[in-house]
Amino acid sequence: MGAIKGAMVDGILTCMWVFSVPLLGVFSSIIAAYVGVEAMSIAGLFITINVAALFMLTFSLIGAACGGASFNPATTITLYTAGLKPDASLMSMALRFPVQAAGGVAGAMAITEVMPKQYRYVLRGGPSLKVDLHTGAIAEGVLTFFICLALHFVLLKGPRNIVLKVWFLAVATVGLIMAGGKYTGPSMNPANAYGWAYLSNRHATWDFFYVYWICPFIGATLAALISKFLLQAPPIKDKKA
Repeated sequence: MGAIKGAMVDGILTCMWVFSVPLLGVFSSIIAAYVGVEAMSIAGLFITINVAALFMLTFSLIGAACGGASFNPATTITLYTAGLKPDASLMSMALRFPVQAAGGVAGAMAITEVMPKQYRYVLRGGPSLKVDLHTGAIAEGVLTFFICLALHFVLLKGPRNIVLKVWFLAVATVGLIMAGGKYTGPSMNPANAYGWAYLSNRHATWDFFYVYWICPFIGATLAALISKFLLQAPPIKDKKA
């Protein structure tokens, strides 16, 4: 029952996250216009990073309050592989991932229905493949690898202040989104990609799972293995008498 409850909380949190992600662009544009700066300028980028950090901090606190709930299957699997999520198991993830995907669908459907017309330009159908299949798959895997490695570094070697931790993660996230925009969107979150792909009936193809599920999981797993060898202190062995 605990695993089922955990999966349901993950699904709700994922729904909220996918619903909220398009609002990041809306709020960033509104703030940039209010202070009189161009959205695509350095000042506009700084605004976007701080809005993203606020979103990520809010969801991190909600997830922690809900017993470690997650809205990204890639981060779930990378923390599990690195031994940083002791409450997770293969069985719990087998329950969580489908529910997170369903939450992604619900979030994408909900924001599509309620987004005001003047801001619907931010709804571009979610992440989509803009290059050939294998290039896109490699790009999504590499981008997920770097965001997961950044997560490990911030958790294990970063500042103790949670606000600074989240801010550095926001910088990494925005930077990787800009770098991967011409390849896959990018997503770096299989549940988010699934939600938008479902609306355009792209969710049940091999190409979609290859690019947005399989390769991100490979990238997340590799980041966890590097974290275990380079970032985590080796266990202290008891000295024999």
